[in-house]
Amino acid sequence: MEMKNIHEPCAVKNDENLYKIGMFAAMNHVTVKALRFYEEQGLLAPAYINDENGYRYYTMSQMAVVHQISALKTAGFTLDEIASLNAGSDETAVLLKKKADILGKIAELTRQAAVLDGYLAKKKLKLDTPVLVKSIPEVTVAALQDTIESYDSLFGLMPRLGVLMEDAGLECALPEYCFTNYLEPGYKEEDILVEVCQSVVKPLKGSRILEGGQYSEENDVLYFRHLPEVKAACIFHKGSYSKFPETYEIVLRFVEENGYEIAGAIRENYIDGVWNKDSEEEWLTEIQVPVRLAGE
Repeated sequence: MEMKNIHEPCAVKNDENLYKIGMFAAMNHVTVKALRFYEEQGLLAPAYINDENGYRYYTMSQMAVVHQISALKTAGFTLDEIASLNAGSDETAVLLKKKADILGKIAELTRQAAVLDGYLAKKKLKLDTPVLVKSIPEVTVAALQDTIESYDSLFGLMPRLGVLMEDAGLECALPEYCFTNYLEPGYKEEDILVEVCQSVVKPLKGSRILEGGQYSEENDVLYFRHLPEVKAACIFHKGSYSKFPETYEIVLRFVEENGYEIAGAIRENYIDGVWNKDSEEEWLTEIQVPVRLAGE
């Protein structure tokens, strides 16, 4: 992208028509002030300057330079950056860096818009909190997998995990992180394959640690998993678990409408429940849906 003006500013060009600065500015949809500034910045010198009156003239071929400057300004380049290109910087490297900067800004603006959408949904649906996309830190968990008859059976599975952890002498990590993974796609009324997890300070010495999407091949056997950091669309659900479907509908619609796709097993993080609250109205659960931008 060579934009150096090869015209000598005081040499009359006989083979091209000369246009006064006002007409040349109108031809290119820029202001006379802009052309004078481009000249000061060394981006575009007039083809000819009249020594007697200082009038500036331009040629038709110089329109390409103006168009390049305008295009780069529209793409977000500053005049200093354009001057750097003009001075011989690596054009491809500069353009790729600018594109990366722009895509980064788009991603940040998309996140900001998503937060606003979450607050709008909060107000409309009278939620305690909006949907928020955030990072869930990496964690090592003790886990137990089983096929349960119904969702009510979760109340029995969690205590079984607690007993196995206590027998093994495991220490829960702080802050506590206890959640359920649903290991099969779609919604099922019965025979539901689930995994219950509790964060631990460290696994048993010599134990096998499963990674990522690996799961145990046996039910009712304590094992350990390392879960990497994950980005998730999160929403708090307060009250009975019987109303989970309503909250799930909100967060899944948020995922779809904001350009995300589900990128892992959905988690239910149990914060308050039957173990410490007498009233169902005080139960608090965070639904965490791992996501990535569609196409990533």
